[in-house]
Amino acid sequence: MEFKSEIRKSQVKQLLEKVQKKTYDKYLLKMSIEKARGFQGKSITFDFPVTAIVGVNGGGKTTVLGAAACAYKTVKPSLFFAKSGKFDSMQNWKFEYELIDKQIKKVDIIRRIAKFSSSKWSRNWKLEGDKERLVEVFGVSRTVPANERPELKKCASNTFDVAPEFIEKISLVVAKAVASILDKDISAFSDLRVDSRGKVKLLAGQTSGGDSYSEFHFGAGESSIIRMAIQLETIPEYSLVLIEEIENGLHPVATIRMVEYLIDLAIRRKIQVIFTTHSNDALKPLPDQAIWAAVKGSLYQGKLDIRSLRAISGQIDSQFVVFVEDSFAQTWVEEILRSLPGVAMDAVSIHPMGGDVTAVTVHRGRQLDPSRSQPSVCLIDGDSSQRESVEDSIYRLPGKSPESYIYDKVIEKLDEISGELATALLHLGQGAKVAEIVRSVRNTNREAHVLYSQVAQKLGGIREARVIEAFISIWARTFPDEVQDITQPFLDKIPLENRQ
Repeated sequence: MEFKSEIRKSQVKQLLEKVQKKTYDKYLLKMSIEKARGFQGKSITFDFPVTAIVGVNGGGKTTVLGAAACAYKTVKPSLFFAKSGKFDSMQNWKFEYELIDKQIKKVDIIRRIAKFSSSKWSRNWKLEGDKERLVEVFGVSRTVPANERPELKKCASNTFDVAPEFIEKISLVVAKAVASILDKDISAFSDLRVDSRGKVKLLAGQTSGGDSYSEFHFGAGESSIIRMAIQLETIPEYSLVLIEEIENGLHPVATIRMVEYLIDLAIRRKIQVIFTTHSNDALKPLPDQAIWAAVKGSLYQGKLDIRSLRAISGQIDSQFVVFVEDSFAQTWVEEILRSLPGVAMDAVSIHPMGGDVTAVTVHRGRQLDPSRSQPSVCLIDGDSSQRESVEDSIYRLPGKSPESYIYDKVIEKLDEISGELATALLHLGQGAKVAEIVRSVRNTNREAHVLYSQVAQKLGGIREARVIEAFISIWARTFPDEVQDITQPFLDKIPLENRQ
């Protein structure tokens, strides 16, 4: 089923516009990594207050997160970029920033530089007391179980106890936040202050039957979410929150809810969040502008999934890679190749890039990678502003948009194939009815992207994906000459069964 976020589209739009209009009191707008680890001369913009940095292991996600932290002196660079003597060469590392801080400058954008030279970090601005933005960092250690935390060892004994004045009941706002993520009622839970300064705390829970239990019996994910919610619900407005591997210890559904909670916090408390992830689920609630992929020293904006990133970085074993704009084009190209005789489909990988610019940029970058072993092509939509290039293996799909092109081609032959289409749509023997619905939808449709969902709705009980697959498969069988025209420019790159 298509993912439906609990965050309304209007709320997402408002947050995007708020960044665009620069109405935040404190906000990190842009960051350039002039040099650090595998990055050189790469920039990233934070167009949405909750930004995901996705990538494969070793792709540079933590470098981006650490570079963002260095924009403010409330975080020491060594937290992310510790130097181990001569074994870490960090000479001339440099980060440049554009940010908003209306307490320091009411109108102008503030520009900052952080660089490592002469064996130490230097930052070209002075710490201005309480004017400096708070940065809260949640590292991967947050999911370490309680019984493995040295600071909680003294709590693991039969005689452990704390005075009543050191026991604080979980607030209703925190309980509501945790319930929205974990679907669990923690309204009877408590936060225990273990040391005199309140630096060390232990959580205590209670079953529905009234039995008590400590954090030593919590799941690691449960514990981390409760602790995070306690901090996030009390941090100052306009703070910057950095989270490593947001999915750690969480079920995929809880990961989605966690990201939705962060978007809600961005609305309620005006905070900015940057998190790293390996999870496609974490990307679902976010708009395309909020997602950046870190791959082998490059940064790409757009909703790229992990499998696509493996293709970009060369970590897949397919023999042929195709980059397209979106999931519709992916389904179309899959059917095009499947309709050709003898194609080894298990040796082909097709990746939607979330837009034509990203598709072309990723493909060109991969073409320049000397370590790549598989050929690739990029197929852009008919209405793309990107240029075709035979030399660079960038080709254009027919029609102004894939959705309308396929739909209209099927309508051309509708009288002949209505029965076949009805069968494919699980309406056996109802060819006339299906044909009437297909024509009616086309007559009233104003947006090509919803053509197939409108047909699905009128047929009732049919998934949009089923409608798309039916139309595309019928087009491929009905217009074999067009299949040949599309594939002819790169036919020699397509792996065949007898080539394996």
